[in-house]
Amino acid sequence: MERWQNKAAIVTGASSGIGAAVCIDLVKAGMTVAALARREERLNALKDSLPKALRGNLHPIRCDVTQEADVIRAFRWVDEHLGGVHVLINNAGVLREGNMTDANNTEYIRAVIDTNIMGVVYATREAFQTMKTKDVAGHIININSIAGHYVPIIPGFLMSIYPASKHAVTAMTETYR
Repeated sequence: MERWQNKAAIVTGASSGIGAAVCIDLVKAGMTVAALARREERLNALKDSLPKALRGNLHPIRCDVTQEADVIRAFRWVDEHLGGVHVLINNAGVLREGNMTDANNTEYIRAVIDTNIMGVVYATREAFQTMKTKDVAGHIININSIAGHYVPIIPGFLMSIYPASKHAVTAMTETYR
């Protein structure tokens, strides 16, 4: 991790679970982290959970990855205040139960597609453009799901569009590569 000391990482979906754990580990490893999520109060609690000496290396930024303008604003902040991104962890994701043939299901289907697919598209594009402009040999990591490789059958649970969104992330990762 020496290469990444004092370099900037952006983590989406940072307010809980894998995203929060990744933020903590990156800060402890010496990186400066912009923690992006919708739930700002959870981001602030995450920062407060760090030892005092490390808190200055975690920057909570309210960002809804389904909103392109939010993503652009967050990356601009990182560029202006942290010198640009060196590592992007695309972690934000949602799962909504339902049937893809249900009436009036657009809201939960859009939530999954906009978060799981478009959030990755927006953040990856912004990271790539920043890395290219600044000549940074950085990394973009897409956190995915086993549902991106096969459709799991869970009795009594309708996964709706979720597996399709995760298959899209698998295909996008290969396309980006």
